[in-house]
Amino acid sequence: MALTDTAIRNARPKAKPYKVADSQGLYLLVNPRGSKLWRVKYRIDGVERKLALGSYPEITLAEARTARDAARRQLAHAVDPNAAKRQARIEASVRASNSFATVAEELIEKKGREGIAQATLEKQRWLLKLLGTDFGKRPVADITPQELLHELRKHERRGRLEATKQLRSFASRVFRYAVATARAERDPAQLLLGALTTPRVKHFAAITDPVEFGALLRAVEDYQGDPSVMYALKLTPHVFQRPGELRQMEWAEVNFEKAVWIIPEGKMKMRQPHSVPLSRQALAILTEMRQLSGSGRYAFPSVRTRARPISDNTINAALRRMGYSKEQMTAHGFRTSASSLLNESGKWNPDAIERALAHMVAGSVRRIYNQSAYWRERVEMAQWWSDYLDELREGGNR
Repeated sequence: MALTDTAIRNARPKAKPYKVADSQGLYLLVNPRGSKLWRVKYRIDGVERKLALGSYPEITLAEARTARDAARRQLAHAVDPNAAKRQARIEASVRASNSFATVAEELIEKKGREGIAQATLEKQRWLLKLLGTDFGKRPVADITPQELLHELRKHERRGRLEATKQLRSFASRVFRYAVATARAERDPAQLLLGALTTPRVKHFAAITDPVEFGALLRAVEDYQGDPSVMYALKLTPHVFQRPGELRQMEWAEVNFEKAVWIIPEGKMKMRQPHSVPLSRQALAILTEMRQLSGSGRYAFPSVRTRARPISDNTINAALRRMGYSKEQMTAHGFRTSASSLLNESGKWNPDAIERALAHMVAGSVRRIYNQSAYWRERVEMAQWWSDYLDELREGGNR
């Protein structure tokens, strides 16, 4: 007689396990401690075997019968249900080990071995964290465009358009890596191009008027604060480097005798080592700072610990204290100011200016050429620029 829910509920534990049969090999095993387990009895190659389906009431009678029927269909095609169940477990385990987060971390580690800057790696881990723990646990091969779009929309609705754009781009890199390593068949992020709101391009605020720039230089000269901040702020206009490169300057990178600062490729955005000619004024600033921090690693150590440099936003914070809003001037804006005023002077080859700014030049041959061909001009330009800054600071404008 077929089982009923009432009969199952009324099945009481006994001293020994016993079976309550349903039909077509399905039965309920009632254990002395009260657990009720679904089993299916079947034969394959003349050998009797049992397939575990789960426990009651987690698996209802109807669900147990559905699972039994599925097992019988497998048998009809000469498939052992237990073997199929083990294979499904293995595949689920493989999918779990190939989660989006696992593949992403593997890609980040690979990029680290390839020499990508630590700051870039940290940015990628930050983006992975933004996508969320639940999304990160999803098998990378199972993620649909709709699922990814749902996650991206969360950030878009908060107005974080640039972060949303970066998240889609990061996810696309992870999916492409998964495809390349045979763990996914497509890149769902690629299909979302055009689906998200495009953020407006924001340029770093910068002062390019010579008179206004002179006023800024006077404010810099009068700034009072932590010595690391004061001297980093004074040096910033004289060199054309990104704020992150300057704040991480190490004394081992500076050759005072040859008047050059050699930045290793690991700190450069374009992954190329970069030599910076130092003017007399830049050397004087660094010489004064060396008397204060020369015994440590960093030229501009943090006020909290000499084991770390000043923070990312230190120069911007100093500019705000000086009365310059983020719409007027930023630390990165000094590069824009230098590029604009140097080009306007008409004295220097535009390629030499681009090389001084460490902008990537297309073509490996041309890159090698630019690194050597413009060095003498860059040395002259660095000194001219510092002299020009002195004039602007004193109120002149040539």
